[in-house]
Amino acid sequence: MSIDIPTICLTNIGPLITLSVAGLLLLLFDAFSGKAMKKAHFHQFSLVAVVIALLQTVWLWNRQTTDFSRMIYVDNFSFFFNVIFLLGTGISIILSVHYLENYRKNYGEYYALMLFAAVGMILMAAGGNLVIIFLGVEILSIPIYILSGLFREDLKSNEAALKYLLLGAFSSAFLLFGIAMLYGGTGTFYLADLAAFIKKSGMNGFTYVGMGLLIVGFGFKVSMAPFHMWTPDVYEGAPTSITAFMSVGTKAAAFAAFLRVFLEVFPTVRMEWDLLLWVAAVATMTVGNVTALAQTNIKRMLAYSSIAHAGYILVGLIAGNQLGATGILYYLLAYTIMNLGAFGVVIAVARKKDNYLNIYDYAGLGFQYPGLAAVMSVFLFSLVGMPPTAGFLGKFYLFSAAVEAGYIWLVIIAVINSLISVYYYLRITVIMYMQPAEADLGPVAMTPVVNATLIISALAVLLIGIFPGSIFQLAMNSVKIFGS
Repeated sequence: MSIDIPTICLTNIGPLITLSVAGLLLLLFDAFSGKAMKKAHFHQFSLVAVVIALLQTVWLWNRQTTDFSRMIYVDNFSFFFNVIFLLGTGISIILSVHYLENYRKNYGEYYALMLFAAVGMILMAAGGNLVIIFLGVEILSIPIYILSGLFREDLKSNEAALKYLLLGAFSSAFLLFGIAMLYGGTGTFYLADLAAFIKKSGMNGFTYVGMGLLIVGFGFKVSMAPFHMWTPDVYEGAPTSITAFMSVGTKAAAFAAFLRVFLEVFPTVRMEWDLLLWVAAVATMTVGNVTALAQTNIKRMLAYSSIAHAGYILVGLIAGNQLGATGILYYLLAYTIMNLGAFGVVIAVARKKDNYLNIYDYAGLGFQYPGLAAVMSVFLFSLVGMPPTAGFLGKFYLFSAAVEAGYIWLVIIAVINSLISVYYYLRITVIMYMQPAEADLGPVAMTPVVNATLIISALAVLLIGIFPGSIFQLAMNSVKIFGS
């Protein structure tokens, strides 16, 4: 009896290896090093690991193959999302340093868990097998559960972690049952084989149920209505740096898996799922925007904003064409930069113990800290979708794709929702520049690295919006694997 050992290429999973090894080393350093080591070097070590992983990712551009017995896709689609994940992880680490020092929570495991979460994100985007995608979901989710409850003495943090754990486990069960149903109906976990089976033999009862359960599982991760109820409570209770991290990383990873599975496996049965997603997209963007109008806590406002943006991104998925997929990639990159930038300002203004999280705490910020108010305005304008920011072009691509696919009413509803969002985003700008502060805000401690990160992020939002050509072309090349 001969055993065929598949050939593998470790460079194809270089970023995964780097982040995993770095996370394990951080845990060891944390266990055996002194306090001085903990304060000085953990975040630097994490950033070095992220940069190395990013360089390894660049090396994988235009490499179209599979590895580990077709378990892992190595293609431009996973490349683009790897860049988003690593960029988001790096910015989140930078924003975390001073925040954790204020709380005296500069733990090595904090950065290790962030790196492990990034590993899960990469697996979700690169999975060529439903089991690998599920494994990525769990590797992403478990560290986020722990990080949400990092402040053990804070009841809100405990509540956030517990809610996220219970509801996250519930959604994982839906996802797992969906995978089991698809296997029962087709006899395979591989995406390519699933697509071939459905194209040849059509859908059956098991595959219909499996597809529906996958929508529920992915819908929870992207905060799609009606599976969004965990989002505001978890965002508010979790440490602000973790709220920033999960708001972009979890959403991007879930949409990566959502996009790959539905455009690769179910393109021949689009009419079976696009109506369901049409209703979900309308509900998601409407619930997110309308509820955000009533929020005075800026973290809860950004949580409902995140729900609304999930609705906009679903528009591109419903369109089901290359422009829609391209628009999703472009929009997720822009959303990562502008949302992390906004949370960076929130962290700076909130200061120690998150004492300033009410939107009216921003009164007079434009006069006391004009630079901070200026970058916040750029991020808010981009979240609204105002030209010439990246957020405007992202929405333009998504809505154009839907028009091209014939979803005119969906675009009309999305535009109306964008107009609704103008109020609660620009309300903060009005408060910053047109309302006097009731009292002096006091010193806002900003390190040179954080300052540089916020300025570069604001410039990136503008430059990507003014000169979108290279990013758009990169995104278009990344979705060619899905055909027309």
